[in-house]
Amino acid sequence: MIEELLQDRLSPFRDEALSGGIPAGDVERWSTLARPCATLTRSGDGPVVGRFGGPLLLPADAPDPAHPFVASIDLAALPADATDLPLPPDGRLLLFAVLEHESDPAARGSAVHVPAGAAVVERNGPATGDAEYPEGPLRLRIDVSLPHHHAADLPDGSGRGPLPGHPRAEELVEVWDDTHDDIAPWGAMQIGGYAAEEAVYTDPVADAVSDAVRSVAAGRWAGPVSDDPADWVLLADWDAGMDVECWEGATVHWVVQREDLVARRFDRVFTTFFWNP
Repeated sequence: MIEELLQDRLSPFRDEALSGGIPAGDVERWSTLARPCATLTRSGDGPVVGRFGGPLLLPADAPDPAHPFVASIDLAALPADATDLPLPPDGRLLLFAVLEHESDPAARGSAVHVPAGAAVVERNGPATGDAEYPEGPLRLRIDVSLPHHHAADLPDGSGRGPLPGHPRAEELVEVWDDTHDDIAPWGAMQIGGYAAEEAVYTDPVADAVSDAVRSVAAGRWAGPVSDDPADWVLLADWDAGMDVECWEGATVHWVVQREDLVARRFDRVFTTFFWNP
């Protein structure tokens, strides 16, 4: 059922792609990449499923967070089919990040899952520096997500090429850019789906995987990690430039290996920061 709903939502995308001369086979192959995602907005009439900021509530035995607190998501309020991620059915997902372009790639953020019913105490998280992080409720809209990237690094290291199996990828991404606002308008945060940032060529998740592998090799982050982006998923995106003054063009990506998400290893979430000043 969810697959049918996703494909129905993509009708304007398919219509524009076909009218632009992209062969039907290429359009349909691209459409099969669609994933459900949860768009979180600061306005609208969707149900409240989380909030930016607010009191930071953690179990008493949890370590103090190393990064400023960004948002909390009530996973019980998030419908199971809102994403294709193996998320816990309840509890709260807390997201942390520092807006600092020159920081260590292995120290830009983190995530914590607080189980339902856990005894918690209020903490004071690290200061946000000069940045004033947003506050307020986050409302849910269930959307469809397609790739915003069209290129991949070639296996021989000689450069970049179209996504494997999709020779018209760049044209299809352009059509998605044209129709995205009519199908799945941007929100302040996104849970699941495909990562986006202001200037996208390759997959931000794949770029994060490369950072994670290098961080493990340098001893800055604990392994093991897979170097295959297919083993990783986007947990969350935050369009920080939408919410924080002086950080226009900034995006935070929280990514995790799928097997770690299944195992509830939220300490294995890797966070990256993109800024296009």
